[in-house]
Amino acid sequence: MDTANLLAPSGALQLQPGDNVVIALRDFAAGETLPGIERPLVSPVARGHKIALTAIPSGQNAVRFGQIIGQATRDIAPGDHVHTHNLGMGEHTQDYAISSAAIELPPVASERTFEGYHRADGRVGTRNYLGIVTTVNCSGSVARFIAEAAEKSGLLDDFPNIDGIVPIVHGTGCGMSARDDGYDTLFRTLAGYVQHPNFGGVLLVGLGCEVMQVANLVGERQIRADGALRYMTIQQTGGTRATIEKGLEELRGIAELANLAKRAPAPVSELTLGLQCGGSDGYSGITANPALGYASDLLVRHGGTSILSETPEIYGAEHLLTRRAATQEVGEKLLGRIRWWQDYTARNGGEMNNNPSPGNKRGGLTTILEKSLGAVAKGGTAPLADVYLFGEPVETKGFVFMDSPGFDPCSITGQIASGANVVVFTTGRGSVSGYKPTPGIKLATNSEMYQRMSDDMDLNCGDIVTDGVSIDAKGREIFELIIRVASGEKSRSEQLGFGGAEFVPWQIGAVM
Repeated sequence: MDTANLLAPSGALQLQPGDNVVIALRDFAAGETLPGIERPLVSPVARGHKIALTAIPSGQNAVRFGQIIGQATRDIAPGDHVHTHNLGMGEHTQDYAISSAAIELPPVASERTFEGYHRADGRVGTRNYLGIVTTVNCSGSVARFIAEAAEKSGLLDDFPNIDGIVPIVHGTGCGMSARDDGYDTLFRTLAGYVQHPNFGGVLLVGLGCEVMQVANLVGERQIRADGALRYMTIQQTGGTRATIEKGLEELRGIAELANLAKRAPAPVSELTLGLQCGGSDGYSGITANPALGYASDLLVRHGGTSILSETPEIYGAEHLLTRRAATQEVGEKLLGRIRWWQDYTARNGGEMNNNPSPGNKRGGLTTILEKSLGAVAKGGTAPLADVYLFGEPVETKGFVFMDSPGFDPCSITGQIASGANVVVFTTGRGSVSGYKPTPGIKLATNSEMYQRMSDDMDLNCGDIVTDGVSIDAKGREIFELIIRVASGEKSRSEQLGFGGAEFVPWQIGAVM
């Protein structure tokens, strides 16, 4: 895509010379004409939606981004609105060409730093929270009671270096097998949060009789190198009131350790960035997502790490990632996760093309192929260095992929468990959420939504279309915002207090 001039005077944009559809950059009325289209529009077309540039006979491919986004389900004439009424998935086959386009990015000339919290295990946090992590739904209310009691008592008044207390509660941990993918996934997720560098200390609370045992999570190892971990069960401690009292006592001891941490310069290479999108629209793949991809590349060039996820939402574009795989093994690992998802959806009565959502469709996206091509743009151009399971600790620097559902809160939960200490989230329809203990930055794909929901958005990327701002310039702006937020500047989600309801572990397997 030519990023130099996305501001199309005609009000419609052809992304690649071979595309047979153009993108409406404004609302069009029936009867309007466009250069290069031989007949007037026969129906209104909303901004972000597609217009046929040439005839697309039934069964032929529609092409956007220079890639196939679906097949015509009936004859499409030049000037027709191209959407769900005349475009479907068709056959999905790809040439994966593993590692054929893996090109190392040039290193940066000078190192950048941010102000972070240096932890005993060598990692660096962007926040300094206390966590109350639960092993099971049954201990969730008590964890919240402890947090509320701590707030009412003013426990943190004596600890100015602590950002707050975060109860991590969820709806699982029991009624499950102790020997399957579901258990292993939850174990990795909880362990990742307990050890997360954005927590200065953690209180781990269980009921006592659940499948996900506190003792198994803690084991015989030192789960936190700083020693700022306490754990207990409600049954052993003596019930609700006793657990709240004991919890407050333990929190104070943890707080004394966590309060010793102070921000200090750290190389940008210590940032691990979660790349996310939700409520996508027809602009996502031409504004915010490629701009975030540019910022991701900048971070990788500085030695940092970016995590792309949402496996069902790269479906149809996975060939663009396999071609960037650093090795044959990495490419095969990604295809292995695609095959797992094909089996997983089939045996649960679903299909990989259950996307886009109704909101995505209203925003102009028609098939999962089209949505995925735009979503993959968040990953920039860096080589794909490795592929990880949900919540698996990310230990490879560079651009990596973590397997996850496309459900945003769940996917972000996995990225944080894997070590993401900053999340950037692009949205076209609008999103309201936060991801404690990790700060989340929201990018608007279009100027109209940004103006309507400016209290929730951190940055407008719609000016790439409305004002001709380049992808490169916007990517640098995002990169600078990431550094500021990592150094302590509060994002809009943090200012609004989000983050208490978005911990959503991936629940796989039977509930018994």
